[in-house]
Amino acid sequence: MTGDEGRAEAPGPGTSGEWPPHDAGGHSVAGHDVVSRNGAGRRVTDPAFASTAPTPPTAVTALPASPGPAGPAQAPAAELEWERAVELIHAAGEVSLACHVAPDGDALGSMLALAQALRSLGKRCFASFGEPFAVPAILRFLPGQELLVEPAAMPPAPELMISLDAAGRARLGALADAADRAGSLIVVDHHASNIGFGGVRLVDPDAAATAVLVEELIRRLGVPLDQDIAQGLYAGLASDTGSFKYPCTTPKVHDLAGRLLTAGVRPEAVSRELWDRAPFGYLQVLAGALSRARLERDAAGGRGLVWTTIARSDRRSVPYDQLEGIIDQLRRTDEAEVAVVCKETDDGRWYFSVRSKGNIDLSVVCAALNGGGHREMAGFLWSGTVDDALDRLRALLPAAD
Repeated sequence: MTGDEGRAEAPGPGTSGEWPPHDAGGHSVAGHDVVSRNGAGRRVTDPAFASTAPTPPTAVTALPASPGPAGPAQAPAAELEWERAVELIHAAGEVSLACHVAPDGDALGSMLALAQALRSLGKRCFASFGEPFAVPAILRFLPGQELLVEPAAMPPAPELMISLDAAGRARLGALADAADRAGSLIVVDHHASNIGFGGVRLVDPDAAATAVLVEELIRRLGVPLDQDIAQGLYAGLASDTGSFKYPCTTPKVHDLAGRLLTAGVRPEAVSRELWDRAPFGYLQVLAGALSRARLERDAAGGRGLVWTTIARSDRRSVPYDQLEGIIDQLRRTDEAEVAVVCKETDDGRWYFSVRSKGNIDLSVVCAALNGGGHREMAGFLWSGTVDDALDRLRALLPAAD
């Protein structure tokens, strides 16, 4: 789940909508359960992911434009952007896809869904993201990973490139130069902080996830949803809506979720992969983090702040990307509008996962600290001390309404 850009380098992979993506980040690849670095994915064989829907038709037929997401994407000028994007894709023989560094569920799920749709159209397709090039364990179930390639294997000057879930070229990391050299660049994104890069812009800040826009693009391309495509889109939608509990969960979001379930997605299986799995050691890390939690009732203009820390020594052998769910435990605190988990990355920096209950726009707060995100979920990377970062954060919160 990322509201981004041009900010500090993201520390590592994850699935939340904050920036850098997910509570997720900063770790070295060594010791993590990841898809192999040569991009060789595996087909999911878990019975829970077996399709229960009828097999979709194989013929690709033109579909009328769907109602789609509300907001800028439906304005008359934006309609021309949709048409131009479809024209460019149909005309291209080869398409390069790139999502932001340290991809979360929306970035990677959307990219893999689109990659599979393009493959069904007969396009030669490459998909990648900047270093560290490793799919975190939490996203290992996503279909289509056989289409992933190392960043160095991506075409240096692609005929057509599509950027996904990145609010600016800097978030593409090592692939930013390829985006600059692309014959055409389509940007698909839902961050209000999007800086306006790209020749064709499918950007809608009102969309709950980039997956919403990718589903619209796939429909306009005339590709029917199958289970594998739908699974990537559902992972993105579920991730950036917080399992359908954030305010961005509109009736249209549920309509889309329904279409994805009809295509064969098993919601309980996806939810288990995203939120309900952890090694036993995680329980000890969680217990330690909760024991160190501090409540500051007067912070955030009297609305309250709760925070805790997790140093590298606190998590022992537990991988960094397993710390995602701890922030959700802290944010339950009734006396605090804002919750923060300060996590030391493998390179010694600190990543701050920040959540609010809606009364404070955290995207503004974290942008002032060289991070970003969405209103209720954001983050930033810090090279100094935890105390200094918390002091800066406290000073920004009261004026953040």
